[in-house]
Amino acid sequence: MNSERDLSPLTPNIVRALNDKMYEKRKVAALEIEKLVREFVSQNNAPQIKHVIQILSQEFALSQHPHSRKGGLIGLAACSIALGKDSGQYLRELIEPVLTCFNDADSRLRYYACEALYNIVKVARGSVLPHFNVLFDGLSKLAADPDPNVKSGSELLDRLLKDIVTESNKFDLVSFVPLLRERIYSNNQYARQFIISWILVLESVPDINLLDYLPEILDGLFEILGDNAKEIRKMCEVSLGEFLKEIKKLPESVKFAEMANILVIHCQSTDDLIQLTAMTWMREFLQLACRVMLPYSSGILTAVLPCLSYDDRKKNIKEVANVCNQSLMKLITSEDDETDNIKQPPTSYPDEDISSKTENDSQQNISTQALDPSTNSCLDSGNVFAPNSMHNGPVTLNLDGIVHVLDRHLHEATTGMMTRICVLKWLYHLYIKTPRKMFRHTDSLFPVLLKTLSDESDEVILKDLEVLAEIASSPAGQTDIISDTVDLSTGMSELHVRTPSKVTQTNGSVPRGLECSPSTPTMNSYFHRFMVKLLKRFSSERKLLETRGAFIIRSTATAAGCGESPLPD
Repeated sequence: MNSERDLSPLTPNIVRALNDKMYEKRKVAALEIEKLVREFVSQNNAPQIKHVIQILSQEFALSQHPHSRKGGLIGLAACSIALGKDSGQYLRELIEPVLTCFNDADSRLRYYACEALYNIVKVARGSVLPHFNVLFDGLSKLAADPDPNVKSGSELLDRLLKDIVTESNKFDLVSFVPLLRERIYSNNQYARQFIISWILVLESVPDINLLDYLPEILDGLFEILGDNAKEIRKMCEVSLGEFLKEIKKLPESVKFAEMANILVIHCQSTDDLIQLTAMTWMREFLQLACRVMLPYSSGILTAVLPCLSYDDRKKNIKEVANVCNQSLMKLITSEDDETDNIKQPPTSYPDEDISSKTENDSQQNISTQALDPSTNSCLDSGNVFAPNSMHNGPVTLNLDGIVHVLDRHLHEATTGMMTRICVLKWLYHLYIKTPRKMFRHTDSLFPVLLKTLSDESDEVILKDLEVLAEIASSPAGQTDIISDTVDLSTGMSELHVRTPSKVTQTNGSVPRGLECSPSTPTMNSYFHRFMVKLLKRFSSERKLLETRGAFIIRSTATAAGCGESPLPD
């Protein structure tokens, strides 16, 4: 054993006492070590100081014998106390063997390790900050320790370390964030509580700007928000609330795009608190970042649209989702129909690849409208600026992705009525604002729009007819010749129609049945196609004709803006 060897400058009595199973005898040895080290400090004898620390570490703290390990821990703490302000020069040698004992199978030894490290940190104060990551790593493990005494000891050390970080301006956030990002995904409740408590502390320190690194930890925060423990959920809710306050104060420095898909994911959570919180963040993002959010439109719609059909049990979520929907719709302007000269992104759009958890979001070329510093709202001016967190470049509308989402919701039988109405409002809005681009999708949308005429809701049918009327009257859908075959059981023959620009009577008038609304200069092919398909549906679905026929025809005439039914002769 080491008690039989020469471990000078430690005397045989000190060595023997450090190995003793009695705490009181080990404590007496520690006091002798403290005196010895103080003498070396007064002599400025650094080699001897290092030698004592090395003996206590290698021969005791890392020994195979449990009592020797306990003696080594109290001896290292005594060295730190003797060194005082000079302990910073030896912190690595003092800390590392103590942290190793954090993993000891003996709970008493883990407790003594907490006690020893507490004394080391208390003496060193701010000098321990360069070693913060290893201390945090060790403490995060002890936070979930099954022994209550160890947990109590680790909490005392944790509070001391938080005080040191709070009072210092030398905290290295850059090197700490990767560790925080890793630990934040722990499933252990105590470890989660430990993580959130540290985030709250760092948020409270004026000199620490954790907002810059929010994209690194936001997903993990939303995961913790779903914890089963009410206290942890509340702590996390407070933390997210503080972050959102900072975002609203400093929108120009926020990395909105890097967090957009994270919000899209959690806006679809089955946990009400997570969904409401994420949707609230999405509302603020849409109002603060404006067109920066446009490339993520289809993902946002995927999350928002189902919420619009929620009942009163989820009234709060429904209301926030409705604001998100309206804000997103306002971002799309007529200018989005004039961006063909801008190279479109590849098939995989930012808002379609939400499983990547935004790892590549920062690479998106995006910009935003100017932010009014007094209102934090987007201005209507044509000037476009990019926040500090954004890369300069044009914002392009991913219309294909949006239409895909809208089409899917119309096809799905489980889509709620209010969602179907909103989908149709979206289609109408897109045909108004971006008709040229939308007509590329009309052939695929037309069948489902016609099918929607059989919807059980009159309001859905009316919105559907508005969309069909806009398609039928839009100049963007004009063609020279259209031919449709009417194969009805009533024996109607083929219908061949030319557009009004080609087909006129000798007096220059348009044949009856091809009149259009005063606001529409010409008819387009989809008007005729719609009327033919409608007649076919009435022919094949007698029940639809009997129950909704008159309503649809009257509504069609109203939607088309014609004085009489626009059915062709």
